Amino acid sequence: MRFITAVLLATSVFGATAAQAEMKLTSKDLTAGKSMADAQVFNSFGCVGKNISPELTWSGAPEATKSFAIMAYDPDAPTGSGWWHWSVFNIPANASEIATGASGDKKLPAGTVEGHTDFGMSGYGGACPPAGDQPHRYQFTVYALSVDKLPLPDTAPAAMVGFYVRANTLDKASVEVTYGR
Repeated sequence: MRFITAVLLATSVFGATAAQAEMKLTSKDLTAGKSMADAQVFNSFGCVGKNISPELTWSGAPEATKSFAIMAYDPDAPTGSGWWHWSVFNIPANASEIATGASGDKKLPAGTVEGHTDFGMSGYGGACPPAGDQPHRYQFTVYALSVDKLPLPDTAPAAMVGFYVRANTLDKASVEVTYGR
């Protein structure tokens, strides 16, 4: 009985049932399970990439969605808490795509906010694992949110953005890629 209760709770929290379509996330720039291209790699800290934010397209969000957020995270960073590479929030509910290079280039939908990454700046910060490490995983997740706006400034650290995002999530979809050097 407890297992059934847990499944029903999880279903209601994420707003999906077996009869509903699940959220999906795709990208022209990222292929799930494959290595990230140099275009999305950071250009500092010993990494030589172009630091271009990837294109992301999503579908199947719950009808109750009032906004979206995007988080990019490396759970393999040798920090004890991973590494936040991108936090984007207050994306309008009518959006279903972020263009390649949208970060920091005024291509994000009006009202969208980019929080700070673990690089200490706002905007996209590409992959840059330590040289010699096994390839790291990079998780790009789009969240459908139950609120129009998160009450956060553009200086909010990604962990704080993540707290508010998870507290208001209706559904989510992810693409995971790898990168090593």
